[in-house]
Amino acid sequence: MTAAGLDPDRVRSVVRDALAEDLGIGGAVVQVPGAAPGHDVTSESTIGAEVPGRAHVVARAAGVISGMPLVPVVLAEVSAWTGLPAATAELRVPDGRAVVRDDVLAVLHGPVQVLLIAERTLLNLVCRTSGTATHTRRWVDELAGTGAQVLDTRKTTPGLRMLEKYAVRCGGGTNKRMGLYDVAMVKDNHKIAAGSVAEAYRLVRQRFPEVAVQVEVTTTAEAVEAVQIGARFLLMDNMSPALLAESVKAARATTGEPIEIEATGGLTLEVAAEYARTGVDYLSVGGLTHSSPILDLAIDLVG
Repeated sequence: MTAAGLDPDRVRSVVRDALAEDLGIGGAVVQVPGAAPGHDVTSESTIGAEVPGRAHVVARAAGVISGMPLVPVVLAEVSAWTGLPAATAELRVPDGRAVVRDDVLAVLHGPVQVLLIAERTLLNLVCRTSGTATHTRRWVDELAGTGAQVLDTRKTTPGLRMLEKYAVRCGGGTNKRMGLYDVAMVKDNHKIAAGSVAEAYRLVRQRFPEVAVQVEVTTTAEAVEAVQIGARFLLMDNMSPALLAESVKAARATTGEPIEIEATGGLTLEVAAEYARTGVDYLSVGGLTHSSPILDLAIDLVG
């Protein structure tokens, strides 16, 4: 998982939290009369603890897969919680691969109780990340040949940012900043608080001289001002294609140094190529992580 950019400890923590919700463990328990926290009351009642089984993780729709490294982690955490023998996963599809309906993504072997307890947690995570990867791939395909890349944002599900940004990469997109700590982004509220875009930029450079700085602009004049004070990454927010093209040209004419430019605000697949042709390097799309529908996957027990 480390090679894929997923921290193993963080992944285990996410999986444990998800299982705790499903099993009612610890702080996740909801007090319900007659409940049995920590148990899958249906599977434990109907299936012997040692009964072995096999299951397929199957695509119910076409899309791009992300999250397969989570499959063995979920199985391992369920086995650790229940004390049942470990289940194994034969992963047949790598992350980033396009699949069609009925493709088998993984074959699971182990106690049926483990497979069924793991089912919903596994699907909740992998369906979500695969949905994000699938949505991202649509943007990547739409921008093919334009020279522009699609970026994600910080509009992620609390606790799942690492997985959702990983899913964007699986879909061929590019991660922007991971949080508030790795890139300074001077936006409207920062300009108001500091008094001007120039002062906001100066204060960031003074306090954190090694951190990259990006400046949001909404007019051509503001774009030129930002470049003049030293900004080399501009976010051009909520501009029409015509205004964006004008601002891109003016900003780059202000200095002989390279400037990275991102279009942001209200972008859709229908206008993606038009915005890309303005000369921007990136289109940032919050919807990659906050509005992607899941990819429909299932786990089927097989003989």
